[in-house]
Amino acid sequence: MKLTVDQLHITLDHRPILRDVSLEARKGDIVGLVGPNGSGKSTLLRAVYRSLRPAEGVVRVGDDDVWALPARTAARRTAAVLQDTTGNTTGLSVTEIVALGRTPHHGLLGRDGAEDHQAVHDAIDRCGVRPLADRDYTSLSGGERQRVLLARALAQSPQLLVLDELTNHLDIRARFELLDLIRSTGITTLAVLHDLDLAARLCDYLVVLHEGAVVAAGPVLEVLTPQVLSDVFGVRADTDRHADGVVRITYAAQPLALDVAAADAVTTAETVDR
Repeated sequence: MKLTVDQLHITLDHRPILRDVSLEARKGDIVGLVGPNGSGKSTLLRAVYRSLRPAEGVVRVGDDDVWALPARTAARRTAAVLQDTTGNTTGLSVTEIVALGRTPHHGLLGRDGAEDHQAVHDAIDRCGVRPLADRDYTSLSGGERQRVLLARALAQSPQLLVLDELTNHLDIRARFELLDLIRSTGITTLAVLHDLDLAARLCDYLVVLHEGAVVAAGPVLEVLTPQVLSDVFGVRADTDRHADGVVRITYAAQPLALDVAAADAVTTAETVDR
């Protein structure tokens, strides 16, 4: 299902956090949100999964404004996987955590039916956590927990996945496995990713946020240009698509900050000479 964010504006404590942010994710697309710390990425996600109401603008999943939908209806469409935040999980097994994804589909009695059990079973198998099904969730490693949280989201049978730093604190193998799993779902996905290399590997399109505004959006190679990498991220780098189809970023050995420092030193020396 298509996601549309149109001229979103969010203010917190009388301070603008997002300004006129617009983006689009077509059905089946994986769109990555990248940008420096404090650029508004997680705030934007909160507006998409109905945790933070925008002051202005619209978030649509399909043709519907998510903030005009009943909360249960909106939750059936959008599943959010945040940074290992599941509330009180003490004593809950992996299966019980995954089953929480069915909550938006329950009626007044809140009982699991055959469809719920099948959705949980399929999500557990798809995410490769069947061997962990009876384990206490709190006993799992970081990578295992992230897989379980993704399984919970898939059990929700969403049409949109919202991911906030899902690969944070994972080793490189666990990161690649999780990214490949996300791509295999075919679900429209909006993901905040801190690691530009992983963003380039996973995403069809990127949206670069800087100081609360969109400064670049489009296919990976059109967005991660040397100019954007320099202006927004403060690094000297080039991007290229290799023969295996993967976009890779090549960083210069000397950080951009050293170039700036050297330029400042030259300017200072010229001033002194005068």
